[in-house]
Amino acid sequence: MENIIEIKELCKAYSDFALKNVSFALPKGYIMGFVGQNGSGKTTTIRSIMNMTKVDSGSIGVFGLDSVRDTLAIKQRLGVVFDSMYLDEYLTAKQIERQIRPFYKNWNSKDFFDSLKQFSLTDNRAVGDFSKGMKMKLMITIALAYKPELLIGVKTLSDSSIEAVISSPMSSAPEHAVLDRSYIAEICLLTAYVLLAGEKNRLRIIQ
Repeated sequence: MENIIEIKELCKAYSDFALKNVSFALPKGYIMGFVGQNGSGKTTTIRSIMNMTKVDSGSIGVFGLDSVRDTLAIKQRLGVVFDSMYLDEYLTAKQIERQIRPFYKNWNSKDFFDSLKQFSLTDNRAVGDFSKGMKMKLMITIALAYKPELLIGVKTLSDSSIEAVISSPMSSAPEHAVLDRSYIAEICLLTAYVLLAGEKNRLRIIQ
């Protein structure tokens, strides 16, 4: 079975926290949920996968590529849904689409605007006026508009947001995987492949 993520012996130390020898793999077509206490290493691991944190040792492969050496190629195939709005809130969805589109070679404007309609989001209203749930759906729409092969949800996606991901065209393809910081109830709803549960300052794998 081909893996979409492979992490081997990942180590990262801070003054008050350390990840030590974390290893796991995520096969294509499966969902993985991160659960655990604050400080157990969930965010550090995810930031390492996205090459937003420099690790001390170990290796991270995404799509069979090196997460550091091939980071630009990986990000063309990786969708990320953050837990807070990172866009200029005075812009409309139509203006945001025009700004982001040139950065992704597989960007599909039709899918973007079709998804807005599916989620009942207007494209001519400042996104700062959107509710929290509407903003989350907009970020999902952006993340899926370039047909990513891996979707990472940073912190918890709500039930409605998870349903939005499932109902999207992206989710019907078997090679897609989701790595989501989520609650156990949400993970069980989606029949996750692996749970990573953490005690403070330590990750352990539950099959």
